[in-house]
Amino acid sequence: MYERIAGQAAREVVAEAWVGRSVKGEPPKVSVARPGSTVTVRVAVELPFPADLAGLARRVRDQVAAQVNGLTGTKVSEVVVVVEKLVAGGAW
Repeated sequence: MYERIAGQAAREVVAEAWVGRSVKGEPPKVSVARPGSTVTVRVAVELPFPADLAGLARRVRDQVAAQVNGLTGTKVSEVVVVVEKLVAGGAW
């Protein structure tokens, strides 16, 4: 359940970054750990280059935390965003 919510939240943010580009990256990959009563989320993304990478990573982190907490009521202790690949191509 947490993986699905986090994955959808990350896809929504990343999809906006690919608009108008001729190439697209792979969908985000999500893993979740539940240490105690909180959730830790790891999101691996492919992002377009050039782009505001720090801004995109921050938006992914914030959106994932908000959606997981908002839909489940579970506190998100950490969201780690890992940029696995930068994909060049298309306009920015």
